[in-house]
Amino acid sequence: MKSLHHHLPLLVAALLAAAALLHGPIHQPAGYHDFADQTLRFGIPHFCDVTSNIGFALSALWGWIRLAPLRAHPELRCGWAGYRLFLTGLFLTAFGSSWYHLAPDNAGLVWDRLPIALACAGLLAGVWGDVRQRESGKLVSWLALAAVASVAWWYFTDLSGNGDLRPYLLLQLLPILLIPLWQWIYRMPGADRLAFGTALAIYVVAKFAELNDHEIAAVLGPVTGHTLKHLLATAAAALIVGRLVFRVHPQLRACADACPPAPPSARNACR
Repeated sequence: MKSLHHHLPLLVAALLAAAALLHGPIHQPAGYHDFADQTLRFGIPHFCDVTSNIGFALSALWGWIRLAPLRAHPELRCGWAGYRLFLTGLFLTAFGSSWYHLAPDNAGLVWDRLPIALACAGLLAGVWGDVRQRESGKLVSWLALAAVASVAWWYFTDLSGNGDLRPYLLLQLLPILLIPLWQWIYRMPGADRLAFGTALAIYVVAKFAELNDHEIAAVLGPVTGHTLKHLLATAAAALIVGRLVFRVHPQLRACADACPPAPPSARNACR
């Protein structure tokens, strides 16, 4: 029988969902699209907000190149379905966010928020698979559906004049709370907990920068709060990708030419 603290993640998720229901709709702030970055360079409007998304694509490509060939590795296979969605969402964020920032409006914002929601869902499922040593594919499907639904809920309620961000914000908050909790409960290696915890903390700082877009621009000039948010979020994503690469790459270097493929029984160790 599981000890009580193993049920803490489910309790936290339930309490957050209940709090969201009791709170009522969370509306998008008025003037949300009025970003501090108004630069025009090389014919690109909002130049810094647009180009600062490049790091998301680079981090995702790095992850795909280094991790996909080793997706059956014991340190990766249980969470791979989730991490695959995380990398896909990260890559699409670079394009969706760039497209949105060229001419910010709610229609474009859908394509910014959707890949972010998918990346959050993928990261949540990937870590769940890691800590539980269970195949994360089914959870990925449900969380990906929830990600799409969360953005659709905001968009269609906004069209009716009462836009509600609660599901979307909940999906961003859950990884920040549940991932450190899971890694503590299931006694993940300290290096994993440090890397993921630091990345999540950086992401929280990134959200703070986003909320203080104009104030940060007044201090840092061309580096506005929203541009800084992109750069910090890229650093957080790269830290997670780097930790996953570190898990598997020493074995890759040692076995590249010598080790035979893992036997089928090793590939199917996830419950």
